[in-house]
This record gives sequence, C-alpha cells and structure tokens, in this order.
Amino acid sequence: MRGLYTIGIWFYGLGIRIASLFNEKAKQWVRGRKGIFAELEKTFDGKTYPIWVHCASLGEYEQAKPLIEKIKKEQPEIKILTTFFSPSGYVQAVKKPLADYNFYLPLDLPCNVRKFIDIVQPKAAIFVKYEFWFNYMRQLSQKTIPFYYISAIFRENQHFFKSSGRWFAKQLRQATHFFVQTEKSKQLLESIGIKQVIVCGDTRFDRVKAIAEKVEPFPFMETFCQNKKIIIAGSSWGPDEHLLAQLLQHFPDYKLVVAPHEISRTPEVKETFAASKTALYTSMNEEELADTQVLIIDTIGILSRLYQYSTVSYIGGAFKTGLHNILEAAVYGKPLFFGPHYDHFNEAVNLVALKGAFSVNSTAEMQAIMEKFEQNPDYYAQTCEICQQFVADNSGAADTIYKQIEESICRDVS
Repeated sequence: MRGLYTIGIWFYGLGIRIASLFNEKAKQWVRGRKGIFAELEKTFDGKTYPIWVHCASLGEYEQAKPLIEKIKKEQPEIKILTTFFSPSGYVQAVKKPLADYNFYLPLDLPCNVRKFIDIVQPKAAIFVKYEFWFNYMRQLSQKTIPFYYISAIFRENQHFFKSSGRWFAKQLRQATHFFVQTEKSKQLLESIGIKQVIVCGDTRFDRVKAIAEKVEPFPFMETFCQNKKIIIAGSSWGPDEHLLAQLLQHFPDYKLVVAPHEISRTPEVKETFAASKTALYTSMNEEELADTQVLIIDTIGILSRLYQYSTVSYIGGAFKTGLHNILEAAVYGKPLFFGPHYDHFNEAVNLVALKGAFSVNSTAEMQAIMEKFEQNPDYYAQTCEICQQFVADNSGAADTIYKQIEESICRDVS
C-alpha cells in the first residue's frame, strides 16, 4: 500500500508541474521548491535541532501561531522551523516572520523525506489539523522523533474509519499524540485503537483572542461610521453580496463594509451595490466617507480588525464555496450571520446551537432577525454575550498543548 501511496504522490507532483505551465499558484508551488535542499543545507548545521511546525496553508498557519508564540515565550532559545504546502501560507509567513525559518515542504516522496529529516534534524514535529503525509510520519517514527497533531478534527466519512482504510489508520497510530477539537474526534480515533488523544479545542480561539486584545482603531472607520449601525461582511462571494444588497433596502440607516474573499472581484462587487453610494478602500476620499453607505475593502490584511466596528457581522462562503473564518468576528461579541452550508465547521455548528450565530437562506430570513434585534435590545445584548462567552470558554488550547509537549521540546538530542 505504501508503494501505491508513493506513486500517487509522484503523479500528484507531476500534475502540479504540468499545471504550473499555465497556473500562477502552481508555478509558485514549483518555484518555491526549486533548490530547496541546497537552501536547507545552508541554513541547518546539524546542531540546531529545531521544533518543526508544518502547516498546509494560511488558515493552518493562523492555528499554529498561538503555539509558536507560546514556545518562543517559554523557551526563547529554541529555534522553530515552519514549513508550508501551499504558497498562501508561506508568502504571509515570510512577510511577517514569526518562526526562525520558513520553507516549503518537499513533496512526500521517500528520497525527499530522508534528505529533509537528515538535514533539519528536528527535535520534535507538529502538524496542524489535516496534514497527513505518511512517508514523513514513517521517517519520524523510525528515528524516534516525537510528532504531534494539533487542532485536529475527524469525521466518520474519512477513510481512516472505513474497513478499506486500515492501512491509513495504522499510519495514524505512529503519532506521539493528537490534540483534537471535539469529543467526537477522540471517540473516532479510539475506535481504531488510538488512545493518545486529548480534547483541547481549536488554537484559532487563542489567535483571535490575542488579536482582539491588541486591536487598534482605524481613523477612517471612525469617519465612515458616523454613529450609524454597521454590518461588516467578511470573505464574501456573489450570493452573499446579493443578499446584503437587498437587505440594505430594508435598513437604509445601516452602513456596510464588505471585504470580498477575492479582491479581484472588486468591480463585480461595486456593481452589486450600485444602488448605494460606495467607496473603495484603496482610493477612498476620507472627506466623503461620512456620506458613503458601502465601503468595499479591496485589499487584504485588515479584515480581522475591522470586525471591532460591527453591529452585526456576516461571514461569506456558506452558500457555495464553504464558510470562512467566523471566529475573527465572534471574538468581538457581536451576532453573526452566514449562509446555509456550515455543517462541516464545528465552531459554526456550536454557535448556531447557542443562538449566537444565525444561518440564513435569504434576505427575508436575515431581515426578520435584524428586525427582532431592533425591536428588542435585550435580545440583541444577549446574543452579543453568547458570542463573547463562546470565545472565552474555548480559549486556552495553546497552553494545554504546550504543557503536554514541553518535555519533547526541551529534551536534549545533541
């Protein structure tokens, strides 16, 4: 089975190389790995013994940050290497370095794996959420290097829990420990003989809490808000924007900040809100912001801090592509709205059950809840409190993980 897996990985790499001829993201993926072993050899002298943290992409990197920060605070002498599978995480990590070293992860082929481990000589490895690379796992196990999974979440339909997935389940048993988000994940792992599991939640709660505690005001938002009620729409797509454009017709006194998930869609977004006076963040005239109803954020990097201004927040993606990050908004203790497809997002499921968030299929459904907020301030305040308490109750995963892996981090391997 390992041979078939490795062949599959080889063809996967070949497919990305072919795609790189006409796809910019695939081109970045290939370019980022060019000459990587020479760069690794220049960086590591065989005496560094870093903690290796691997993230698939930007979302997983955000989950890794609280633990990286905790390790650096408690053990500042320890070096940390972060690796990434996709360009989006790597690019952001290089822009604002948190770890000591940042690299792309070489493809999970045995020859690459041996070279990578021999050069880096990690003291321990930490994989975030879903990154199951079975040749890396095997090499770490054979070299008795402890490795962990953090913020992991498992579902019954994954191949690990099917009769045809016994080989894959066997690979998971090599992990030193799993730190999972849910009790259900723990039960699933235990059903295939994995007992080294702790339920400690999602480190993203720690991340958003840290951001909110240090958040600073935006002067342009003070000008824009003008003491009006504000809807902040983050990571939106077409269906989300059309819903909100219709909603504004019923709430003309509200203002809207909309941050599309892809800023290349800005012209389309502007057209959707043509009935309202709009402005673009990158070309706004602050003197005119007071009279602007819709502000379109056509840049990246500020959305998580904009949520501080929301009366209610709307998170995009749940009509089609998949719900985006709701915790960045929930931490500010304001009601959340999103579309109907959120079942695979544990934090959304829990917050809907608590009645701090609302899944809506149409403008009419969101309008009804908004009108209830308008008519009943106590109900609005209660919903805000639910969101704020939800984040507070679920924070602390990074501290729990650190206490469990501290011995591995501090062990002498020289």
